Amino acid sequence: MRAILALVVVAAAVAGAAFVAGHPGQVEIVWQGWQIETSVAVLAGAVALVVVIVATLAVGVAALRRLPRNFRRRRLARRRRAGEAALTRGVVALAAGQAGEARRAAQRAAALLDGGPIAWLLAAEAAQRQGDAAAARDAYTRLLERPDSEFLGLRGLIGQALRDGDDATARQLAERARGLRPDATWLVDSLLLLEARAGDWAAARDTLAGVGRGGALSAERARHHRGIVLYELSRAAERRGEMRPAAGLAGKAQALASDLAVPACHHARLLLELGRRRAAAKAIERAWRHAPHPDLAGLYLDLDAEAGPLARAAAAQRLAAHNPASSESRLVVAEAALAAQLWGEARRHLGLALAAAPPPGPARRLCLLMARLEENEAGGAVAARAWRDRALGAPPDPAYVCRRCDGDSGEWAPLCPHCGGFDTLAWQVPRRGHGLAIAASAAAVALPMLPASEVPGAMPGEMPGEMPGEMPGEAGAGRAAPSGLAAAAQSDK
Repeated sequence: MRAILALVVVAAAVAGAAFVAGHPGQVEIVWQGWQIETSVAVLAGAVALVVVIVATLAVGVAALRRLPRNFRRRRLARRRRAGEAALTRGVVALAAGQAGEARRAAQRAAALLDGGPIAWLLAAEAAQRQGDAAAARDAYTRLLERPDSEFLGLRGLIGQALRDGDDATARQLAERARGLRPDATWLVDSLLLLEARAGDWAAARDTLAGVGRGGALSAERARHHRGIVLYELSRAAERRGEMRPAAGLAGKAQALASDLAVPACHHARLLLELGRRRAAAKAIERAWRHAPHPDLAGLYLDLDAEAGPLARAAAAQRLAAHNPASSESRLVVAEAALAAQLWGEARRHLGLALAAAPPPGPARRLCLLMARLEENEAGGAVAARAWRDRALGAPPDPAYVCRRCDGDSGEWAPLCPHCGGFDTLAWQVPRRGHGLAIAASAAAVALPMLPASEVPGAMPGEMPGEMPGEMPGEAGAGRAAPSGLAAAAQSDK
């Protein structure tokens, strides 16, 4: 386009010159006693020269006027390049663990960039690495002065407040940050943690309601958090004596956090207090399908306070039928059978639990149950002692383990007792239990190795490690045993 435009201009100039040359004429100018006579071509050339001179003078004057501004612009560009270089050096120094050098580079970058947000962020991080909390707080506070970096400053100040244990300040800052970025996942987690620490479960419910619209958490995670919050709201309603609303909230909590036995136990206890024994049994059975737990089994067996050992053994069979593949089902049935002195039934289920035990071997509870069984057999004192010795080095039984810090606890709580994380406890075998595998394996060497056909409690044709396809009471090899248990339970009652 530029070449075409230049050709057009040249063609126009040539055409104009040719026209003037082909049409000669004289021009006379009389002004203030002056008389000028010349040709048209000379006059046109003189006018063109004057225009060029005037244009050149105008451009020169404009350049002189722009000179200070251009000087400032080049100076700012040099400062910006130097500041960016200082930022790069600071980030590299921070990555190398040289917090002092990073802090000096951040200060130089802040001076060159007139307090840019990235420079203050680098200064805050370097100060934190050096343990200078006051300098870090000052840098984060400077970030609050600019709308585009306010959220960065709030995040840093929230982190400092959480480390200092100042939950009130952290919560206030988090509420301010939520007005800027309500869809930030870390912010929602911080708010839920602070509200849980304060016991403000109504505010936590409102926070989760906003999360459902914003999508800051996954649907599954938000659902589980909501179940924990409803469980705590149910406990608060129970303390106020509002039993029916508490039971309603507990039922929702059980449905939302179905992998935890605690909300289900709470729901069943509330139903029992309301005189709804059948509904409580249904709630426990429903929970047993997803989260079999000793507390659920104990509550289920205590539904009938007047039941004898045989009736409790039959109840354990009914509960285990809702999750027959679970090792907890076999242990519950075996323990109830031991209490009812049904040695054969106890041996059968303990044998199935032994066959299904994962490496490195049976856990402590199973070993102790085997010791109880052997104590009641003639000449079983040696075997019972061997099982008790094996229990000392056996892997631990499941506990509530934190998904964040791997700390374990015997009791569930909405906050981890070790790291304080919200809704991080899950019922599983502690990781440190794997460290006991060597001791358990060494203890197993001292025990007699039985052939497959002599595994305690194994039915004919069953091999160790096979999962029984049916629980007692269903069609299969164990059909006769439950009917005898049921008859014995009726006679016992």
